[in-house]
Amino acid sequence: MKTIVVDDEANALHNFLDSVMWDLKREYKFFKDDKEAILSYVKENDVDGAFLDIGMPRINGIDLAKELLKIEPNMKIAFVTGMNKSMDDLPEEIRPSVVGFIYKPINQNDFEKVAALLESRKQILEVRTFGTFDCFLNGRLVHFSSAKSKELFALLIVYEGKTVTMDQAIAALWPDKDRDKAKILYRDAVWRLRQTLNEIGYPCVEFGRAVLSADVSDIDCDYYDLMNGKGMPYGGEFLPSYDWSMEYQSIIDYVKK
Repeated sequence: MKTIVVDDEANALHNFLDSVMWDLKREYKFFKDDKEAILSYVKENDVDGAFLDIGMPRINGIDLAKELLKIEPNMKIAFVTGMNKSMDDLPEEIRPSVVGFIYKPINQNDFEKVAALLESRKQILEVRTFGTFDCFLNGRLVHFSSAKSKELFALLIVYEGKTVTMDQAIAALWPDKDRDKAKILYRDAVWRLRQTLNEIGYPCVEFGRAVLSADVSDIDCDYYDLMNGKGMPYGGEFLPSYDWSMEYQSIIDYVKK
C-alpha cells in the first residue's frame, strides 16, 4: 500500500519517519512542499493514502487534498497539523475522504489510530431498489444531476457488473425516441453520471466507448441480498418508476414464492 507524506519541515518529516518505521505493510514516499512533484508522483503511481500538513508556505494542505482527489478519488487523507483544526474546517466535498487529524508534535498512539483508519476504511455505497431507487454513500444521500443519469445507474446496478451497451441502455431508457435523439440523450446521461460519481469520490463505473459496467464489489444492495437468499424485507415493488424493471420484477416474485 503506497502512502505519501507531505510536510515542509525537515524535523517533522524525520519525526514522522520514526513513527512509521515499524509499519512494513506500507510504502511511504516523502515530499516537502513541491506541488508539481507530488501531483506527478500520484498520477504515475497507485497511491492509496496521504498524510498532509495543512499550513505550508508554498502549499495549503486542504487545497492540495482537493487536487489529489481529482487524480485519485479513492485516496484517503489524514491531515497532520499544529493548528486546532477539525472536520468542520474542511470543505464538504473532501470530508468523505478524510479519516482524521494528527496533531503536532506527533504522538505515536494518535498516529497508529489514524493510520489504522487510513488502512481499513472503505467507502460503502448503499443502494436501495425496493420502492424508490436511492443511493447512500457512507449514510449520505447521493444526489444525481438528472433523472435519466440516476436511471442509467439503476440499470447498471441491476446488470451486477456485466457490460451494458449503448444500444441496451437506449432500448431500456429511451425506447420510443428517434435513434439519433436517443444517442444524444444517452451521452448526456453518461456525462452526468460520470460527473456525479466523480463529485462524490466513488468512481465505480467504467466508461468505455458505447459500453458501461459497474464495479459492484463494495456495493451494499437490497436486490443482491434478496437474490442471494438473505431474506431481505420486500414489499412487492422493485424499481417501480422504471418500465424496464418489470422483467426483473417477475423474477423476484418467482424467487420469493
